[in-house]
Amino acid sequence: MASLLEIKNQINGIKNTKKITKAMQLVAAAKSRQFQTKAISIRNFAFDLLYILANNPEDLSDSSFLKNRDQGQTIFILYSSDKGLCGALNQQLFRAFIQSKVWQELKSDQRQVITIGRKATNFIKFQGIEPLQSFENLDEKMNQYEALNHISKIVDYWNNSYAKKIYMVAPHYRNSFTFYPIIKQFLPLSDNILQSHIGVHPEVFTKKIRNNRSRVTLYEPSEDLVAERLIEDIINVLFLQAFYDLKASEYSSRMIAMQSATDNADKLIKGKSLLMNKIRQAAITQEISEIVGASFI
Repeated sequence: MASLLEIKNQINGIKNTKKITKAMQLVAAAKSRQFQTKAISIRNFAFDLLYILANNPEDLSDSSFLKNRDQGQTIFILYSSDKGLCGALNQQLFRAFIQSKVWQELKSDQRQVITIGRKATNFIKFQGIEPLQSFENLDEKMNQYEALNHISKIVDYWNNSYAKKIYMVAPHYRNSFTFYPIIKQFLPLSDNILQSHIGVHPEVFTKKIRNNRSRVTLYEPSEDLVAERLIEDIINVLFLQAFYDLKASEYSSRMIAMQSATDNADKLIKGKSLLMNKIRQAAITQEISEIVGASFI
């Protein structure tokens, strides 16, 4: 049986660990709220942009980003965290990706992977696949304009006709306790994949489009310039939206994981304290017995 000193040292060690997990929980909670706001805000912005696209298909149909292709590679953008201690977030993303029908139906020479996050890079390399490109330690404060530096490298594969389709594998954030992995088509853009990005029910999105498609849209300064800029903004926003969904899910998962670790530390401390009291009580009882026994000698 462990000595009183050993148990006391164990309790002190657990208390120190508890302070760390509690601090990480509070930091994760603060950042989770921050990215929740960003994720919801940019999702509303994405809805407005996609609504314009879906409501005016004839006006924007000349864009190469809306045209289907028969040849080229299918590229998957796999999102993940750079750090651990975020529950089963990454495992759920990787499992959904590997087990997806669209991934399994493609031959190995027809598919490529671009990774967002160190965990995704490590996972893909562990699977024996060399990433087409890797993005790690992206700035969490990245805005729409800073995201252009990253998204332009991905869009280049589309512009030079290397890619036939591009998919995103990312979490869809709903609230602090609910998120789920989703595989959504990124390029080419079309009506039937729009709702997967903004998370609304298809019938709601379709009804709103149907009710407003008869309206006439005026473009200033010209239709071509507006269409080109609109498509660029949509692509950029969809990339950033997936990133914010990832971060909101990551910090929510980390908050829950650290809360669980803190609760477990409390249970361990109570258990160790009870054991220490029992050992101390047994030692005192033994000393009293020895004293009483010695008095009869």
